[in-house]
Amino acid sequence: MLSRTLSPFRYFGGKLGTIVLVLVLVALGVSGFFVVGPGEQGVLRTFGKHSGYAGPGPHFRIPIVQDVDVVNIENIRRIEVGFREDKAVPSEALMLTGDENIVEAQIIIQYKISDSAKYLFRLRDPEEALRATAEVALRSSVGRTKIDDVITTGRETVQAETRDWLQKLMNEYQSGISITEVKLQRVDAPDEVKEAFHDVVRAREEKEKLINQAKGYQADLIPRARGEARQIEREAEGYKEERVLRARGDAAKFDAQLTEYQKAADVTRRRLHLEALERVLARAEKKTLIPENLKGAVLPLLTSPPGGATPEKKQ
Repeated sequence: MLSRTLSPFRYFGGKLGTIVLVLVLVALGVSGFFVVGPGEQGVLRTFGKHSGYAGPGPHFRIPIVQDVDVVNIENIRRIEVGFREDKAVPSEALMLTGDENIVEAQIIIQYKISDSAKYLFRLRDPEEALRATAEVALRSSVGRTKIDDVITTGRETVQAETRDWLQKLMNEYQSGISITEVKLQRVDAPDEVKEAFHDVVRAREEKEKLINQAKGYQADLIPRARGEARQIEREAEGYKEERVLRARGDAAKFDAQLTEYQKAADVTRRRLHLEALERVLARAEKKTLIPENLKGAVLPLLTSPPGGATPEKKQ
């Protein structure tokens, strides 16, 4: 009688167990599906050991046996060395330059993940390791550079050297990190000596300004003097050519007149006399003609005195 009573329970218990088992298997199967988004990479682990990668799209993992970590490999990340937001971190920022001066340098590192498995498993704290390594690389570059170059013209060199050295170290650590940019922010003398340092910098800038002005004046004055010298030389050469040509023309004219004189002396003499009179009389403003027979009978005419009165003519 008791066995007949328990048999329905056994029947329903067996059915319920089967249903629960099926539901558990379905739940495990559904939980095994996962999706990797664009720009991401899935890292598969089988019993905790890296076993493969999964690209963008839907994938399946074996529940309990496999786990997956999804990492964004396209996102540009950044860390700050020497400061956090607007607050300086002197322990990171203060460093010694190549000429034994103290400088405060702040830098931003931009990076992305090139190998997600190495990024997840090689380093305990990749970001902190990157920050410490960036500080080492920056100190190494600044330690070989003079303070004036670090603050002014050598910033690009310091950035490039820091980036190359940092990438080399991160590759040796197998960090899976790729450095995209290193950017110096604030590079200055410590606050305690900042004003004195700026005074020195301003004095050097004023010195360079005066030197450049003197060089500019020199560059302007010397070409101008050379140009004036060339102009004087050209004018002298032109005057020389003019005098030579005029002398040759006068000589040629004299030779021609001599030839004509030798042919007809009286005619040539009279022609030269008339040409001379023509040249002289052309320059006279007033002319008085006296007949030949009145020579010596007329007194010379006087010019008007300064007062403007005209003297009387005397016969």
